[in-house]
Amino acid sequence: FTEMVEIIFAHKGILDKYIGDAIMAVFGAPLGGPEDADHAMSVACAMIGALKRINETRLGRGQHGIEIGVGLSTGEVVAGNIGSPKRMDYTVIGDHVNLSSRLEGATKYYGTPIVFSEFTFEKLIKPGRHRELDLIRVKGKNRPVAIYDTFDYADEDMFPQIAEVMGVFAEGLRAFRARRWRQAIEAFEQVRAIAPWDEPSRLYLDRCTYYRQTPPDDDWDGVWTMESK
Repeated sequence: FTEMVEIIFAHKGILDKYIGDAIMAVFGAPLGGPEDADHAMSVACAMIGALKRINETRLGRGQHGIEIGVGLSTGEVVAGNIGSPKRMDYTVIGDHVNLSSRLEGATKYYGTPIVFSEFTFEKLIKPGRHRELDLIRVKGKNRPVAIYDTFDYADEDMFPQIAEVMGVFAEGLRAFRARRWRQAIEAFEQVRAIAPWDEPSRLYLDRCTYYRQTPPDDDWDGVWTMESK
């Protein structure tokens, strides 16, 4: 917690609260700015970099490594002192708070440490190595949301041939949504040959294999519904 909170503060974030073993941070409250999404992304990537160093120390002591997931979303929220007359806290509430929490949980499903919404992607100013992961429908909402992950926390030593992975994955995603299952499978298999660690490609290979055997309905829109929170 100590190292992660210092990263939040270094990028103009606000520590909102601890929720069990999680940290909730806010950017742009009470006063927003054009770089809020970039600051949040910088924090997410710096956290993953810090975790690598922490785990190297832990493993050197014979301890288990720690894994974390970071979910980001950007949009209007209600900010202020919220609670009861006996207990008030400055915090934020709203759909984007809930969505960011869902995306943090989605990191386990997609096997990638950072997942962020299209709303954050649209607000980013700095160029980055981001890729669209999926169209999802979260529990309690009807409108699908595009979600992304990023390789900005990684270097070539960690993940070689990142640019090629991103390009071939995007080809596979387009084929998947067009119901060209064989072409999609070939693309995702190519990604896995380059990067066996790429868990999203494995997920799409499973989906393509299933849909090839059990074609979706004519009104299928390529959206993945997340049943869990």
